[in-house]
Amino acid sequence: MGLNDPQWGNKNNNGGPPDLEELLRKLKARLATLIGDKGNSGKGGSNGPVMPKLSGGGVGLLAVIAGLIWVGSGFYIVDASQRGVVLRFGKMVETTQPGPRWHLPYPLETVELVNLSQVRTVEVGYRDNVKNKMAKESLMLTDDENIIDIQFAVQYFLRDPGEYLFNNRNPDENVRQAAETAIREVVGKNKMDFVLYEGREAVAASATKLIQDILDRYKSGIVISKLTMQNAQPPEQVQAAFDDAVKAGQDRERQKNEGQAYANDVVPRAKGTAARLIQESEGYKQSVIANAEGDASRFKQILTEYEKAPAVTRDRMYLDMMSQVMGNISKVMVDQKNGNSLLYLPLDKLIESSRSTGAAVDVPVVTKPDAMPVTSQGNDNNAAQRARDSLLSRDREARP
Repeated sequence: MGLNDPQWGNKNNNGGPPDLEELLRKLKARLATLIGDKGNSGKGGSNGPVMPKLSGGGVGLLAVIAGLIWVGSGFYIVDASQRGVVLRFGKMVETTQPGPRWHLPYPLETVELVNLSQVRTVEVGYRDNVKNKMAKESLMLTDDENIIDIQFAVQYFLRDPGEYLFNNRNPDENVRQAAETAIREVVGKNKMDFVLYEGREAVAASATKLIQDILDRYKSGIVISKLTMQNAQPPEQVQAAFDDAVKAGQDRERQKNEGQAYANDVVPRAKGTAARLIQESEGYKQSVIANAEGDASRFKQILTEYEKAPAVTRDRMYLDMMSQVMGNISKVMVDQKNGNSLLYLPLDKLIESSRSTGAAVDVPVVTKPDAMPVTSQGNDNNAAQRARDSLLSRDREARP
């Protein structure tokens, strides 16, 4: 309802605005009561109320009360977490500390209370929830020309209330733009895998330092407390392809590790075998050289002796050679001129003893004194049978 409406102030209007004339009349009556002009309060005519006449003392009292109220309006209290900024005609005069304070009342001076301990948060790439993405802020280009989607939150508090009030039109927006600028610069200088995985903390630290430098250059009076990476991933449109690429990279690393493990197993063994062969060949070389030198020295010595006594030396060389050759065979040669003798030859023991000593062993020949000379086939058979019996008895004795 407008002020020009004819129904304005009508008492019979249910639910309408109050009657202004009645309110003014009551206000004048109260003022008259305060001043003390009770005589004129009941002399009003029927045409309307009569304005009371104020005396000099009443006006002074009223002015004193109004002055006290005006002076008292300059008192204010600054909390422990706040700082007061006093403005005189819009210009900063001073910054007040916590406690009860006073400034020149309005309109001469005003005060702005600024909370310095409050931690403020600004989201970049999303609002209130990571699912509520802001594509213009979150999509960034890396150094290897890949696009990633990043959401992060920046926490800050105030350091200088004067700079905060006079050098910032919209502090949250300033912080958001500085953070977006800084993170784009840091991401643009690094590879995609570094930003998404092992380098997230390094990216956050570098971006925090760069944001603080920007805000200090603007003299914003803001201190960055922390930068938290909420989410960092490829765009949803290429997420499946990126997962395949990541799996392929993991398979490549696994195969490289397996190949390196195989190489670590094979190479040392090959080096050990090569070193062993080299040492064996070196040993064989030294052995051949030593044998050749020994043979040459022995040949010289034999030559000297041969020049002194050729026949004796030749016979000795023949005997040594025969001893060396015959010492490694298992055959026994017996020179028996008389055919009526019975031989007892422990061949196995003779061979073992000759091999252990390396010398020629004389073979004992045992003959029976009462043996009769064999002159016929029957006698030869009997002699052979007796020889076999003796051998069998010797084998039984040799068994454990």
